[in-house]
Amino acid sequence: MADVQKDKWQILNFRGGFNRVLAVMAFFSMPHAVTIFLNRMRGVHIGKKSFIARYVYIDERNPEKVFIGDGVAISAGARILAHQRDLSGYKTGMWAMENPLVTKEVRIKDGAHIGVGATILPGVTVGAGAIVAAGAVVSKDVNDYVLVGGVPAKPIKKYE
Repeated sequence: MADVQKDKWQILNFRGGFNRVLAVMAFFSMPHAVTIFLNRMRGVHIGKKSFIARYVYIDERNPEKVFIGDGVAISAGARILAHQRDLSGYKTGMWAMENPLVTKEVRIKDGAHIGVGATILPGVTVGAGAIVAAGAVVSKDVNDYVLVGGVPAKPIKKYE
C-alpha cells in the first residue's frame, strides 16, 4: 500500500513539474496559436478564436479551473489566478503561509477583453462582451457588456 501511495506522489510531482515547464513555455511563446496550444495542454479550457498574448500568467497550480470562452482577447501582462490563501482565520502571530489555499474557478465568457496588466482573482466570472481595463484588479463578477476599471475594478460604462 505504501508503494502505491509513493508512486502516486511521484506521478503527481512529475505532472506538476511538467505543468510548470509548459506554463513557462506558454508565458514566453509566440505566435498566439502556440500559446493557446500549450495552455490547453496544461488543462486550461480555451474556446475557439480566442487570443492570448505573450506574458500572460494563467494559474500554474490549478490551470484546469480556468475557463476562457470563444473570441476572448487577453492582453500582455494579464494575470488569471484560480487560488489564494483563505485569510479568514488569520491572526496576530501567524504566518500568512499557515492559512489554507482555496481554489475557485475563473470564467471569462465569450467575446470578453482583458486589458494589459489586468488581474482576475479566483472565483470571478467576466461576462460576455465585458471589457476589463488595463491594470484593473477584478475581485467580483463582471456583468455582460460592461467596462470595468480600477483597483478594485468597478463598472465604468454599460454597453447597450
